[in-house]
Amino acid sequence: MEPDISYTTEEVAKLLKISKLTVYDLIKKGELPSYRVGKQMRVDASDLEAYKRRAKGIAANEAAFPAAPVSRVVPHPPGPVSGSSPIVITGQDVSLDILASHIEKRVDGVRPLRAYAGSLDSLMAMYRGEADLVSTHLLDGDTGEYNLPYIRAILVGFPYLVVNLLSRRAGFYVPRGNPRKLAAWEDLRQPGLRIVNREKGSGARVLLDEQLRLHGIRPDRLLGYDTEETNHLGIAAKVASGEADVGVGIEKAASIVGNVDFIPLIQERYDLVLLKNRSWTDSVLRILNSEAFRSELGAISGYDLTITGRILLET
Repeated sequence: MEPDISYTTEEVAKLLKISKLTVYDLIKKGELPSYRVGKQMRVDASDLEAYKRRAKGIAANEAAFPAAPVSRVVPHPPGPVSGSSPIVITGQDVSLDILASHIEKRVDGVRPLRAYAGSLDSLMAMYRGEADLVSTHLLDGDTGEYNLPYIRAILVGFPYLVVNLLSRRAGFYVPRGNPRKLAAWEDLRQPGLRIVNREKGSGARVLLDEQLRLHGIRPDRLLGYDTEETNHLGIAAKVASGEADVGVGIEKAASIVGNVDFIPLIQERYDLVLLKNRSWTDSVLRILNSEAFRSELGAISGYDLTITGRILLET
């Protein structure tokens, strides 16, 4: 195997015939060395081969397959952090900007910083100690559960809370009038269908990939599957301009872009993961349950606030 070849986590999962969650778990435990190129995590072919040899009980030949050093970031300590430490909040929804504004106004001695990353990248950033409060909307197709299977697998041993921020509808963006008559995930089988996709690690990409897997639809049968945009507005705009027949995203973006119809397919739960025992944890929980915060979120169409502020999991 050539030493200069590298693979994405998705490619590693396919090569080993395991889930992407298992790949992330191997990386997290240090069993599979990795590094980042832009937003992607990559694994060198030599390190993958060495892991396979170890898994088979064969001693790796270190001279032939030198292992790349694994960069380790020590997570935030579980004890309280004093005063002026910034809070890094990751995710792309406008609700997070509203939350950051409330934190800035109502929590003394902290400064919220926003990072615009997808759901899986956000969880991995928290694992590496690079984020304090992350958002996620990741569907586990086998259980139908949102977020918790991924969070449990990635944040093993972390003290954290999972709290609901909101729920919202996700589905298809289609051209006005829905000329392809797309109404269900099975309709992605239509021949010649052109799609525009989200980047790997985003919640919308995971949703699409899980539905393709569950319905036995091969991604390479979708024209444009490798064409990626980094946000919902970009997806909706590609459909509105006629460059694609369909894209997956949330309802709100369709109303902003215009010339696009939205076909709702699933109610997704958009949750927050907060580190516990921080100087600001209780204050953020109070904000999430406050009338002022809920009122501001409620003014935005498409948000379901039925369980906003509810703790869904605590470690």
